[in-house]
Amino acid sequence: MNIQWYPGHMTKARRMMQDNIKLVDLVIELVDARVPLSSRNPDIDEMGKNKSRLLLLNKADLADERANELWSSYFREKGFQVVKLDSRNRSGLKDVQAAIQEACREKTERDRRRGILNRPVRAMVAGIPNVGKSTFINSFAGRACAKTGNKPGVTRGAQWVRLNKQVELLDTPGILWPKFEDPVAGLRLALIGSIREEVLNTEELALELLKFLKEHYRGLIQERYGIEEENEPAAQLQEIAEKRGCLKKGGEADTQKAASILLEEFRSGKLGRITLEMP
Repeated sequence: MNIQWYPGHMTKARRMMQDNIKLVDLVIELVDARVPLSSRNPDIDEMGKNKSRLLLLNKADLADERANELWSSYFREKGFQVVKLDSRNRSGLKDVQAAIQEACREKTERDRRRGILNRPVRAMVAGIPNVGKSTFINSFAGRACAKTGNKPGVTRGAQWVRLNKQVELLDTPGILWPKFEDPVAGLRLALIGSIREEVLNTEELALELLKFLKEHYRGLIQERYGIEEENEPAAQLQEIAEKRGCLKKGGEADTQKAASILLEEFRSGKLGRITLEMP
């Protein structure tokens, strides 16, 4: 399943990020904890190479906790400050403030030596579509100051948000990169909802998810839907349709509807805590 999606506004967003990055001290990058590597845009590394870096494993509550720990260690070894986060429930936000100060400690010391005191850290918030940047900013600020939505591409323009005396944030639109070198990365991003549904084949996507769960999270599908786990993914999807009453006229199984239910239940965490890739 080869997925490519790069709307025109993302080229403009990338240029805007390049222009604005010189204004900040720190790049805060949000990734989806279920796919931490696939949800990283390699362009952000290139653009932010001379800046302090903080990586937030967002939606950590939806990911496998053992995997969260492994990924935290992986990124720390690469020189990042790392915080596990669930922005929707404000879990981990206290750790973010401390991590920002730690990531910018050298800059603060430099300022102090020059006699510049109490200048707030200016941070750019970056990440691909739908990783929860706006939700994070609103939760962190304690007020609705950035648009949020569960569709990729809600934030179209950069906007500054003053959080407190210590931190100012620059929210940026989510940007993908023009071509996924690894087709599996495109598939994983589609599974978590970072690519618009209109360009996807929902049934194919659901079959890929069933195949993955059978291999890595045995027993989960059987427990959730009461179906035979040894069956092939296509037969499993048919069974899910029947169990959930997804039927067309004449009693035929509506596998398209069943696929949508499966994907929604994975994305919302109803299937359990699942990580799609390991370091």
